[in-house]
Amino acid sequence: MKKALVVGGNSGIGLALTVGLLDRGYDRIYVAGKDLPSVDDVPSDKRVLFEERVSAETVNFVNQEYGFLDGKEDIDTLIITAGFGRVAPFECLTDAEITNLVKCNMLAAMRIIGRYYKRMQGDEGFYCAVMGSIAGHIASPMFSVYGATKSGLCSFIENLNVELKCSGSPNRILDVSPGSLKGTNFGGGGNDISLVSGVAEEILSRMYAKDTLFIPQYDEVYRGVVERYCADPEKFGAESYEYKKKSGRESDKPQVVVGYLSGTFDLFHIGHLNLLRRAKQHCDYLIVGVHESGSWKGKQTFIPYEERLAIIESIKYVDMAVKSFTEDSDAYDAYHFDRLFVGSDYKGTERFNRYEEYFKDKGVEIVYFSYTQGTSSTQLRDAISSKTGK
Repeated sequence: MKKALVVGGNSGIGLALTVGLLDRGYDRIYVAGKDLPSVDDVPSDKRVLFEERVSAETVNFVNQEYGFLDGKEDIDTLIITAGFGRVAPFECLTDAEITNLVKCNMLAAMRIIGRYYKRMQGDEGFYCAVMGSIAGHIASPMFSVYGATKSGLCSFIENLNVELKCSGSPNRILDVSPGSLKGTNFGGGGNDISLVSGVAEEILSRMYAKDTLFIPQYDEVYRGVVERYCADPEKFGAESYEYKKKSGRESDKPQVVVGYLSGTFDLFHIGHLNLLRRAKQHCDYLIVGVHESGSWKGKQTFIPYEERLAIIESIKYVDMAVKSFTEDSDAYDAYHFDRLFVGSDYKGTERFNRYEEYFKDKGVEIVYFSYTQGTSSTQLRDAISSKTGK
């Protein structure tokens, strides 16, 4: 059976490649992406086959979720197209965005390839294509971190191909490095796979031929671009900067969902861990504020603040642990989060009614989590009090 994994195959070029694999008789295609693919985006004559042979699941790569690879050891084709970026000066990128660009665009691809690299080193045919970018081969100011991640990824692929050749393996990884592609959601464009189906077909043909680099429209457009860059990188970079400034493509909206929650986190237990896990599932970058004491709830804390902060910042679901503000609305002024997480017992309270009014014109969503059964801080305090008599 022919089996493939398409990472980022939920839309755009990834979805077009998935359809192309169906045309080539693949029996099972696993698709992993930030969203599930819409059957409406698939050509009408392929929809029945798509529903029969394609299994899709959502994966947030910035959260470093790799469990979706389990049970897929027997694939013979790996295609990675996931990635994001925005045109903006470096000073406009948030710390969360910088971190997540590296995680999604470069680290995720490296780690996924690492799971299948021994297969690539073998004598049996294994086909692999990875979406790099022309920005990974030339200077691309206003695209600094995106370009850096793609440059690292392209260099990684080039080095692995040399290692594969020197080890005697016939397999290679195809670096697909396009410029702008119409028909994809990248850069705010619309999703229309009919516009990228031709490019998808050429990508697959070159992947099966074990080519190592494919720059779409190279002869028509990018040969001259690369030659101008090589002739004078500084001049090329300045011209690229001015072009982007004048093109109207500059974006002031970070492409990352920042979440925030606050708590005392005294006597840390599984309920706290579940709350942090659920919050991270709803955002790309999670900031957690830790209260200095439990006085705001009229409760005693048993564990010193510094120790509670150290516990929270060591949890893998937490990207940043900070001293909490008196009000979560004050935290917004410092961190400009997109989602505020809290337990459902706060819904309808005076405090959170006030927050809902405050946040309604700021694009902040308040997410109320229902409490799950299990250990609670109150139970632990009661148990301690009964033992100590305090």
